[in-house]
Amino acid sequence: MGKWFALVAIVSLAGAGCAGKKQNPEAVRVPAQIDNAPYDRLLKKYVDDRGLVAYREWKNDQSDLAALNDYLKQFGATGSEASGPEKAAGLINAYNAFTLQWILQNYPTESIWSLDDSFTGRRHQMHGEKVSLDDIEKGTLIPEIGWKDHGVLVCAAHSCPPLRRGAYDAASLDEQISDAYRRWLARSDLNEYLPDKNRVEISSIFKWYKSDFEKVGGPKHILPEFGPEKFHSFLANGSYEIDYESYNWGLNDQGEHGRHYGKLQLFFDQLF
Repeated sequence: MGKWFALVAIVSLAGAGCAGKKQNPEAVRVPAQIDNAPYDRLLKKYVDDRGLVAYREWKNDQSDLAALNDYLKQFGATGSEASGPEKAAGLINAYNAFTLQWILQNYPTESIWSLDDSFTGRRHQMHGEKVSLDDIEKGTLIPEIGWKDHGVLVCAAHSCPPLRRGAYDAASLDEQISDAYRRWLARSDLNEYLPDKNRVEISSIFKWYKSDFEKVGGPKHILPEFGPEKFHSFLANGSYEIDYESYNWGLNDQGEHGRHYGKLQLFFDQLF
């Protein structure tokens, strides 16, 4: 009985974040003047309004697989480096596109956690060096844009913020990030607002990255600005309690894969 209780306790903690192999994330460099048009076309073709991806159709189109690979080859180039908004937009696009490439290379899969070393494996070329997804996010993008990072990066899970149907660009970056937060916080399957219970149930991302959000006042500062308009007065009041939604790490697939991926499978994937 004690062993089963311990297992249940461990499983209940599974999904509390990307708790994979330990690694010290390193800063990465982003080449200047990336052409995002091919990536923008692919996102519009294969991503739906909910941010789900038609992986099977994409996997079966060799020309579009090649188009994604060719787009990402730009990030491996050396030479002049991007800075400011161009760098931030490049990091967001690189993270999301490398994640898509990784899933497509291994599709079908039920979760990114079913694959080996997805977040810490240094397999992606950036400015002449091999980097990991954690290097891009934790080593570079969070220091660059802070809490804004968490509404725009999509690590192929159902509970991630919805993948944008278009590339991020330097000229419109602030507006695009704001739009990403509004679309994410408006999703009732990812965030719930319960005025009658004086409570909100928001994404566990706000818990995992609490220190980043607290630098700008925490969720109670962010929700009134980006939450659904019909709940504006309730959110602006700030007297509500905050709970966190269980995180679904099932693949963000338009098809069947990932739909039945649960905490027990996540536990074993993280364990092995």
